[in-house]
Amino acid sequence: MMRRNVRRLAAAGATARRPAGSMTKSSLENLSSSRLRMSSSSRCNQFFPGSSDHFINYRAFSTESDKNDEPAKKTTKKTMEFQAETKQLLDIVTNSLYTDKEVFLRELISNASDACEKLRHLQNAGGADIENSDRDLEIKITLDEVESTITIEDTGIGMTEEELVSNLGTIARSGSKNFMTELEQAGSSDGLEIAKGIIGKFGVGFYSVFMVAHKVEVTTQPARGGPATVWTSDGTGTYEISELDEEIRQDRGTSIKIFLDSNYWSLLQESKITEVLNKYSNFVQFPIFINGNRVNSVQAVWGLDPREVEYDTYVEFYKYIAQAIDDPLDILHFRAEAPLDVKALLFIPSFHSEKYGMERMQPGVSLYSRKVLIESKSTDILPDWMRFVKGVVDSEDLPLAISREKPQDSALILKLRKVLTRKFLSQLEKMAKKEPEKYLDEFYREYAFFLKEGVCQDFEFQSTLAKLLRFETNKNTTKELISMDQYISNVRPEQNDIYYLCAPTREAAALSPYLEAFEKANLEVIFIYTAIDDFVMANLEKYEGRKLVSVENGDIDLSQFQSDDEKKDKKDDDGDESSDEGGSDEKLSATEAMDLCLWLKNSLGDSKVGSCRPSSRLVSSPAIVTDNESGAMRRMMRMVDTSEGTRDSMPLPKQNVEINPSHPLMVGLYKIRESEPMLAKILAEQVYDNCLMAAGLLDDSRTMIPRLNDLLISLVKGAQLQHDDDDDKKEDDK
Repeated sequence: MMRRNVRRLAAAGATARRPAGSMTKSSLENLSSSRLRMSSSSRCNQFFPGSSDHFINYRAFSTESDKNDEPAKKTTKKTMEFQAETKQLLDIVTNSLYTDKEVFLRELISNASDACEKLRHLQNAGGADIENSDRDLEIKITLDEVESTITIEDTGIGMTEEELVSNLGTIARSGSKNFMTELEQAGSSDGLEIAKGIIGKFGVGFYSVFMVAHKVEVTTQPARGGPATVWTSDGTGTYEISELDEEIRQDRGTSIKIFLDSNYWSLLQESKITEVLNKYSNFVQFPIFINGNRVNSVQAVWGLDPREVEYDTYVEFYKYIAQAIDDPLDILHFRAEAPLDVKALLFIPSFHSEKYGMERMQPGVSLYSRKVLIESKSTDILPDWMRFVKGVVDSEDLPLAISREKPQDSALILKLRKVLTRKFLSQLEKMAKKEPEKYLDEFYREYAFFLKEGVCQDFEFQSTLAKLLRFETNKNTTKELISMDQYISNVRPEQNDIYYLCAPTREAAALSPYLEAFEKANLEVIFIYTAIDDFVMANLEKYEGRKLVSVENGDIDLSQFQSDDEKKDKKDDDGDESSDEGGSDEKLSATEAMDLCLWLKNSLGDSKVGSCRPSSRLVSSPAIVTDNESGAMRRMMRMVDTSEGTRDSMPLPKQNVEINPSHPLMVGLYKIRESEPMLAKILAEQVYDNCLMAAGLLDDSRTMIPRLNDLLISLVKGAQLQHDDDDDKKEDDK
């Protein structure tokens, strides 16, 4: 009842407000429906004041009822094709796809090579009626400075008019890819071998010619006979096609005549074209001629069976690919099938150019696909520390970007990188085992820096690289470097750590106070001399489960390596609280040593000394600093510090000092610290600087000169007083 009243009210309102003849029937129905919702809202609020929820439910109910009264509408679907603006697409392909303009030559030579490869397959398959079947498969380039044109001609399979329209008239349609599809469908037994010679796959390379040309004319003669056809375009979205005039002779194959823009007339120089071909297409399997001179005379050695290649062939190829004058130190030639088909030929030069401050080398290995250059000096296929390696890596099924200037599948490239790195490291391990003298004298002394760089950067192969490192120790000579494995084989059974000492030279390391306790305990210590050696030890941390420990650490306990007599003597010394003043082996007691440490810390100041304690590890040195930063590392950090300011831009942190209670200097310093306070303070400062110098932490030794002069004056005065006393004594005796 209420619903009918609401409808009457809505209809009455609509009739009262509508001007006569102003609405159609359908407009009236729409308006009535709309006003029904508005009027019902106001009136329901009158019938049910404060109950908006009831109104909402009612409106939903009435709306659903109205929908049920309407006939159901059928949903229709349409399948549409994407549309392309041909002119814009062609502009993108020709002007935005490639990085280097000269790449057009690589693309056209690759197309010509594919045409020759297709014809070779046709001939091998016994194809009949081939035009000029005895003519060699080759590619010719002719330069015409008068017309400003480059003509690229091949003696390959050619194209019919239909194929010309299909291949050149359709962007991104690859004739080579379709050719391979037809072989697969036909079940060709030699399809795999043919596929290795086919380069093209995207169908866009031809259009790169419009980067440098304002007009291109393609003339082609099918190998199986038929009329020759001419295709012409200016690259703006249209092309013309016609049969070749019968009076003009066209041999089998395809001829591409390129009318260069004036900006690219430099390409008309034979030297420039030769340079581009040598860079990108020098290993194309068909001969390439420029004005009658063959260009690609170097063989793609990496594609040959390693067992069939002579050493002289390797050397010749190395000198070409690396632009080198030396013979290679070592050669790695291998093939792999997983994760993708790869052929690699890598060389280790006999020397590198980063020595003596020369600039950092660029990567030396280039990436090829089917003997065509994809990326020169690729940064992706080998880790940075292997930049000294020269050579070639080729993959026939490598996924490439459309421009064919970069590999596309980064995950697959990463796997390839791991395969190559693992193979190279295996080659070095083999050399180190079978030819140790060659490895040490020729390779390691030249390239040790790169291996150490790899330890710090390439964490996946860090353990393998560590096995290839060689070191001097306190028990060998500079000519007898040992590996970590050899060090471990030499250690005493109770030794769990690997000890090392960083010093500027071997002489400095041998005289280092830090070495004294290890020499006494007959322990072998590795000597390292540079900042990168420190980086290596810090990054390795452990080797074969053994910690790498610097002998400058303060918490080293060598008591387990002492003999029973030494342990007994130490125990007796610890229990003796008095100094043996009259003995020749005078030593401070434990209490005296602690008093001297406290005095030293106060005299030198809290800004210099963090702690001071007696030490049992020193033999002939008065004191050392421990747990300090590496001297080599500090020197390197100061060298690269670019901040303005004085030497205090990198202040030296507080040092932990350890003294030798049995050293005569410490014993004497303890005795004069109160009777001669000024001299004692000067001596304390000199002892501290001596410790810094031994640790390689003294930034400027010239600061010691005034103090040393004062000590020399004191020494001279003391000697003079002694001389005067002796003279007086002689006078008294007289």
